[in-house]
Amino acid sequence: MRGRSTVPPRIAARAQSPPPKSPNATVFRPSVPAKPEPDQTMFATYRPILSLLRGTAFLLAASGLHGLLLPLRGQLEGFSTASLGLMGTAWAGGFVTGCFFAPRIVRRAGHVRAFGAFAASGAIVALLTGLIIDEYVWILLRAFTGFTMAGAFMVIESWLNEKATNENRGTVFGLYMMVTYASIMGGQMIVAGGDVKSASLFMITGILFCLSLIPTAVSSASHPKPLQDVSLDVKGLYANSPVSAVACVLIGIANGAWGTLGAVYGARIGISTAEIALMMSLVVVAGAAMQLPAGRMSDKTDRRFVLAGAAFGAALFALLIFLFEPRSGVFVIVFTAAYGAFAYTLYSIAVAHANDHARSEDFVKVSGGLLLLYGFGTMIGPLLAAALMGWMRPEGLFLATAFAHLCLAGYTLLRISRRAPVPIGDRDAFKTQPADRSVTPEALRLDPRRKAEADG
Repeated sequence: MRGRSTVPPRIAARAQSPPPKSPNATVFRPSVPAKPEPDQTMFATYRPILSLLRGTAFLLAASGLHGLLLPLRGQLEGFSTASLGLMGTAWAGGFVTGCFFAPRIVRRAGHVRAFGAFAASGAIVALLTGLIIDEYVWILLRAFTGFTMAGAFMVIESWLNEKATNENRGTVFGLYMMVTYASIMGGQMIVAGGDVKSASLFMITGILFCLSLIPTAVSSASHPKPLQDVSLDVKGLYANSPVSAVACVLIGIANGAWGTLGAVYGARIGISTAEIALMMSLVVVAGAAMQLPAGRMSDKTDRRFVLAGAAFGAALFALLIFLFEPRSGVFVIVFTAAYGAFAYTLYSIAVAHANDHARSEDFVKVSGGLLLLYGFGTMIGPLLAAALMGWMRPEGLFLATAFAHLCLAGYTLLRISRRAPVPIGDRDAFKTQPADRSVTPEALRLDPRRKAEADG
């Protein structure tokens, strides 16, 4: 019949089916690029940053260990209170000086070689302090340490900023702050497991400094742009926000006094080395934990009320320690942690208040200037606290901090009556800020609030 196939069905099926495959035949298929897993993409994005953060962790651990070891060893060696205070002043002075002059060294030598010189210098100084036990030599060496730390931190912070984008800047900044607090605390806790009287902890400090060299030395990432010069406009900062300018100096006085002589206070009242290390760490941790609730409160009202309230809270706990003279390690740790919860929130609120009055594109300029004013305050605080501790008793340290905090609270309340607050709708949301001397103005370029400036 027409239209019907004369081929049997089985034969037709065989004709349409493909020939059997040979065992040795190679089948070619078009390649389809596999989509990368989200976790792999994220890891590839942050891998260069994580490498730099490892170097940062070693550097901060070395700084935290050395900063706690020196006052404890100096106390055992019978160094005077004035000399111990001068070590803190020398460190702060070297650090602020480094913020101004380190960019020139980096521009001349390049980031990798400059960082190598800074970290190696830190290791040399740490080993020298273990070899030469002399209070005057230590004061001089602390100034060199402050300078080299400023340069090393500026290199790493500029490198991190180069790798950050406007999309992940907040994540990078948050990781950097986490590493900062965890590494400083880890370095301080090493003291609890070592012998302050021996040279071993000085050697460990030198090793940590050398370990910080490795990630940047082997990194294949492109070098960051040259560091920008740091400038300070005191008149402009005061005109923008008198409260913030004065507050940063006073906060620096209080935090500088505690950071330098807190360990000396613990040793003189007789608590153990492990308790001293825990006390010094928990003060900063409590302050970091308290920043967010205090900041959220300041977003809903006049920030100056929160600033004055936190300053009164810090002064209250400082005066309680001064009056009751606790000697139990547990009570000392609890009271100092409560003190730190108030004292270490003040800087963030002061900076947020200044940025409420400033233009968004001036964030780095304003915040960097306030950070330098804070640094100048840390030069004064150790001298004031050392004088009171030598004249009175170990609790004189808290009398010095209470004086600074009460001055801050009083001046803030005075300014509330002189200037209206910024409307809540015109403010930026509160962001935490590290109130620590190991942060340079270069770190502010990592802050998410710089996005407006970068976009502009």
